Amino acid sequence: MAAKAEKSGVALRPHFKTHQSADIANWFKEEGISKATVSSVEMATYFADNGWHDITIAFPYNPLEHKSIEQLAQRIKLNVLIESEESLKHINDNINSTLGYFIKIDVGTGRTGITSSQFNVLPKLRSKNPKHELVGLLAHAGHAYKKIDRAEALKIYSQSVEILSQAKSLLGDQHLMLSYGDTPTCSLLDDFSTVNEIRPGNFVFYDAIQNFYGSCGISDIAVCMACPVVAIHKDRNEIVVYGGGVHFSKDSIKGSDSPYGLVVTLTPSGWQQEPIAKFVRLSQEHGIISGSDNFISSLKIGDLVGILPVHSCMAADLQGSYRSLSGMRLSKLNKE
Repeated sequence: MAAKAEKSGVALRPHFKTHQSADIANWFKEEGISKATVSSVEMATYFADNGWHDITIAFPYNPLEHKSIEQLAQRIKLNVLIESEESLKHINDNINSTLGYFIKIDVGTGRTGITSSQFNVLPKLRSKNPKHELVGLLAHAGHAYKKIDRAEALKIYSQSVEILSQAKSLLGDQHLMLSYGDTPTCSLLDDFSTVNEIRPGNFVFYDAIQNFYGSCGISDIAVCMACPVVAIHKDRNEIVVYGGGVHFSKDSIKGSDSPYGLVVTLTPSGWQQEPIAKFVRLSQEHGIISGSDNFISSLKIGDLVGILPVHSCMAADLQGSYRSLSGMRLSKLNKE
C-alpha cells in the first residue's frame, strides 16, 4: 500500500482502528509513514503517547470531548471531522488551540457526511477563528464493502473523486486536500493520483469478509484467533469453541456458508490457509462450528482451532493484545 501511494504521488495515512497497536504502528514507520487516521479521541491520545504527531480523527466531532481535543491539539498536529455548522460553531467557541478540520462528504455510503444536494452549506463551513484551518474534504466509500471487482472499484473511486472535486470547486480553494479511504478500492486499484491522501485500514490484516468480497486472497489474511474446543457433539457434527460475539463481534457474511469466519488448522508456525470446517453460529461466548466426520473425530476437548475472523477490526478491538508467529507479545490500546 505504501508503494501504491508513493507511485501515485499521494500520502498514505492508514487507519489505525484496525490494529490499535503501537507495536504494529511501528511497522508502518519502517515504511516511511508518519501520518495516522484513528476513530476516537482516546485512540488519538494513545498513538500520540507513542510517537505519532500527525493524526486525523476520522469520526464526526463530538462536542462532549472538546476538552480532551483541546489538550491533544496542544501536543500534536491534529485534524478533526465536521459535517455541520453546529459542530464548527462549537469548535470556534470552545477550542482555542491550533486545529485542522476536514469536512466529511458523503460519496454514496449514506452514513455520515454532506451529500451533493446539501453542498450549498459548504461556504458556511469556513472557520472564522484563525487558529482553525480547513484542511480539506474527506470521504469514506463504505459502499465498496460488497462483492467487488476492479471495474466496480474503479467506478466507485471515480464517482467519489468527482463528488469531492465538486465540493472543492464550490469552496473555491485549490489548496484544499482530498482525503479518500477504504480497503476494497485501495486494494484493487493502483492509481490514486486524483486525490491527495488515502486512508485504508483493514488491509494491515484483511479478514474473511474482505476475502468473500474479493478484496484479498485467503493467503493475505494476517490474523487468526486460536479458540479452545469446549464441547463436541458428534450426533450433529458440531463442536463448540470458546469464541463468540464477545471475541469476534456478531458481524457476519450474508450469503456465505461460514458466515462468522474461516476455520483453519493451526500449525507450529501459524496456520494452514485452506478452510477445514464452517463457523455457522455464535452467541455471547459460544462459537458453533460444523464439520465432517473426520474433522469432528480429529478433535478432543482442549484442542485449539484457528479462526480467521469475519471482521478483523471488530475482533481486534475486543482483544487485549496480539502474539506474533515468533511468540512476541504485541501491545494494543485497551479501553478504560
